[in-house]
Amino acid sequence: MVFQDLPDFIRTLERKKLLQRIDVEVNPNLEITEITDRIVKQGGPALYFSQVKDSPYPVLINTFGSEERMSLALGVKKLSDLGNNIKKELNLFLGNFPGSWVEKLKLLTKAAEAAKYNPVLIKAAPCQEKVDLEPDLKSLPILQCWPQDGGKFITLPLVFTKDLHTGQRNCGMYRLQVYDGKTTGMHWHCHKDGSRHYEKCQRKGTKMEVAVALGGDPATIYAATAPLPPFLDEMFFAGFLRKEPVKMVKCRTVDLEVPAYSEFVLEGFIDPNERRREGPFGDHTGYYSLADDYPVFHLTCLTSKNKPVYPTTVVGRPPMEDCFLGKATERLFLPLLQLILPELVDMNLPLEGVFHNCVIVSIDKSYPGQARKVMHAIWGLGQMMYTKLVIVVDGKVNVQDLSEVMWRVFNNIDARRDLVIVDGPLDVLDHASPFPCYGAKLGIDATKKWPGEGLQREWPEELEMLPQIKNLVTKRWRDYGFS
Repeated sequence: MVFQDLPDFIRTLERKKLLQRIDVEVNPNLEITEITDRIVKQGGPALYFSQVKDSPYPVLINTFGSEERMSLALGVKKLSDLGNNIKKELNLFLGNFPGSWVEKLKLLTKAAEAAKYNPVLIKAAPCQEKVDLEPDLKSLPILQCWPQDGGKFITLPLVFTKDLHTGQRNCGMYRLQVYDGKTTGMHWHCHKDGSRHYEKCQRKGTKMEVAVALGGDPATIYAATAPLPPFLDEMFFAGFLRKEPVKMVKCRTVDLEVPAYSEFVLEGFIDPNERRREGPFGDHTGYYSLADDYPVFHLTCLTSKNKPVYPTTVVGRPPMEDCFLGKATERLFLPLLQLILPELVDMNLPLEGVFHNCVIVSIDKSYPGQARKVMHAIWGLGQMMYTKLVIVVDGKVNVQDLSEVMWRVFNNIDARRDLVIVDGPLDVLDHASPFPCYGAKLGIDATKKWPGEGLQREWPEELEMLPQIKNLVTKRWRDYGFS
């Protein structure tokens, strides 16, 4: 199913009874967060607040806060279908092309068969039904999520920038702290593509044009969160997921394009010489990220639909809505990792690890030291370089079952032999490292050990019942008085 925009998705969620409307007045300062936090941790529905204090606009939140809704948003029955679909598409378009998966992805956007997924530019767009050249953010129902937050934050923005030299577009999701009606912070981390575009403008001393879209169809919103390589346009990727191109429109005051069916669009610029204190912010780690100086976004124009919905999210101690965005990424990119690491059986980014703190992988082990090889490969793969803890288990282990994984870890390791500590880059949100963005990482080899790995005695067999006894008990289960 292809959704045209956010209201289209809302109607589908309502029809499937996956959305609850709340028609009493609510406060965007803390109250919406507390409601949402309780609902998401109960596995509850998406929430539509029709009356938000001091704003004429309704709020949509917890839109993607379950595997069912996340799957629906991306047009699949279950999230595991995502990876299988992209693998089939790659084989269909470029299966006979010799080269690495990176080379294949680069060619994918140029393949004649895939060209139908490239974004399409239109002239008249719903997101420009209203144009305000004297904009004021104060009318938007922007949330203050947690008590010690530095202020109100836009938390679900699609931030569009362009490479100063190549013109390559990037769309990322970077929070914006609202300072006043016309300025916000721009919280992009040093490893992000938006930050690299900013650094080029900073070196040249030129202002950087920025557009921020709020809303759009759900696949496009997800694409802004996906850890894509810099050469892959997020809007092409969104079209690839939707099986239909994203319609784009040129902004009114900046030389950028945004999704035509966005609810709101903020246009403006960043002065490369200006920075302002941003934060603290209650983050997806469950802790406050510390205040620091970040670039300042100046608003020059605000466009919107005639009757827009304000989309937002709350992050905090997991599980939260963003966990399901992360699970979609886990399932989507597993087949691509398997192209690099063919021994990889499955992967789990546990919710408690908040994406960058832990990855658990199972491998088909065929030689000594293979688990260490896999650890180092993971630390060398794009944004997986931030992973603070890599746990490797044998292929038959269910990595989605944390109890089974921990049973293997607690029983299968010798601390001196099986723990690997390396130094390298870490996510900026890691508050435990001695330095910002840099520190130690741990690899745990919880696979069965081979003689070539220093094992000098026999490895014991696992307990397992005979198949014929299992079958006998299964057949006689009701005879024992069990239902």
